[in-house]
Amino acid sequence: MKFSLRADKDEKVDHLQESPDGAVAAPPAYDIPLENLEKSRWERSWPTIACGAGLFSDGYLNGVIGSVNTLLKTIYPKQYADSTASQNVSSIAFAGTIVGQLAFGYTSDHYSRKWSLLVSTFILILFAALCAGSYGYHGSIGGMFAALTAYRFFLGIGIGGEYPAGSVACAESSGELQSGHRNRWFIMFTNVMIDAGFVVAAIVPMFLVLIFTDNHLRAAWRVALGLGVIPPLSLVWLRIKLKEPEEFNRQTMKNTRTPWMLVIRFYWYRLMLVSVIWFIYDFQSYSFGIYSSAWIDIIIGSDAPLWQTFGWNTLVNVFYLPGAIFGAFLSDWIGPRYALAIGVFAQGVVGFIMSAAYPELDTAKNVGGFVVVYGIFLSLGEMGPGDNIGLVAAKTSATSIRGQYYAIAAACGKIGAFVGTYVFPIIQKNAPGGPDGVRAGQDPFFVSSSLCMLSAFLALFLLPHIGQDTITEEDIKFRAYLESKGWDTRQMGSKEYQMGNSSVGESIDKDMEA
Repeated sequence: MKFSLRADKDEKVDHLQESPDGAVAAPPAYDIPLENLEKSRWERSWPTIACGAGLFSDGYLNGVIGSVNTLLKTIYPKQYADSTASQNVSSIAFAGTIVGQLAFGYTSDHYSRKWSLLVSTFILILFAALCAGSYGYHGSIGGMFAALTAYRFFLGIGIGGEYPAGSVACAESSGELQSGHRNRWFIMFTNVMIDAGFVVAAIVPMFLVLIFTDNHLRAAWRVALGLGVIPPLSLVWLRIKLKEPEEFNRQTMKNTRTPWMLVIRFYWYRLMLVSVIWFIYDFQSYSFGIYSSAWIDIIIGSDAPLWQTFGWNTLVNVFYLPGAIFGAFLSDWIGPRYALAIGVFAQGVVGFIMSAAYPELDTAKNVGGFVVVYGIFLSLGEMGPGDNIGLVAAKTSATSIRGQYYAIAAACGKIGAFVGTYVFPIIQKNAPGGPDGVRAGQDPFFVSSSLCMLSAFLALFLLPHIGQDTITEEDIKFRAYLESKGWDTRQMGSKEYQMGNSSVGESIDKDMEA
């Protein structure tokens, strides 16, 4: 007689067996619920930190390029500002990120979460350093811009690896944390890290301009990019010590052929929905973030010192954090679906208000009011989709294909960011009154707010419920679906897990025969 060791809500195996002397033996380690594994609080927590905290690099390296763009336009007003290099340097990292997400999404599912994460970490370190040292052949300015663009592309590949390898492993590791707190810790070490990176990316150029002064801006932009080496470098040791998440060991398909047709039939609709919401969020979020310093520069005037522009930009970015931190707790309290819908709906309302009030906000004397209202707009975006879209992507698929599922959704988001960085300047340029007119400021907010309302509808009415144990429950549902189609789920799991499962099954058989 055989016993199935597959976890199931309706059919559970009682692992508490009596030994010959009547004592109750411990359940097999291979099938213990994740939160019941014998680990200290630190042993449960640090994998979540090590996996997710690397997204600080995403926030910093994508955020700092906005200020670097402003610096380069100041240093090279003709060679840079009047060329395609300005847009390419800002946007090319998104193209690299898409490549990295898809590539590391595959390797994180089919090879290793840990080693995919380590490779992406070393790519970040190498190309962050090369960006800072960008140099054109024989001192060519155009060559320097070309080198910077190329390095930013490869840097994007490293950033992309953080999403399917880091965030997915972070979500799986959070399953070992206390129920009722899992969403907040996932968010704290993913989206809050990204937002913290944006804040630091805003304040660093301000201090560098004050330190180097306007006469040495060439040093300022290189140091700003070079400091991007520090965040990934600080995580190398923690990531070397990482082990594969327990859920990955139990559910991986790396030792068998993935039944792609069954995967597509089961997940295509949900993946498309999550991807659309992520596309909309990144379309407006990254575009506003990259161009915020240039926007403020227009409002306060060209006569204001450069550090002052960066100072206002820092204040704008600080607004990311309250929304992101509050949203982390809100996600546990009411669930990611409702938190996402409420946050993005409120963001859309504030965006429409900004669009209507823009003629009054678009003056140097009201720059404080602009920054506060704009900051609330960004904060609500972080409370809603910023915090929860990654969580939704990480927890609405089975572990065995989670890296690729997450990678596709995140790549769609970065496509949205890439498109947004090109579309926003076009919207402003073609607005009635030209790029310096009032409509050039109003129209982007109107477009973004309309998309926010669409996201709120999609999240509220079409996303599934996501609870504290959704990862485990999703694995159960997916296994049951595969078995209903005749696919042998005994092929799933790492070789060590399969061997352990087999030995436990044989032990149970012998006990039953006895």
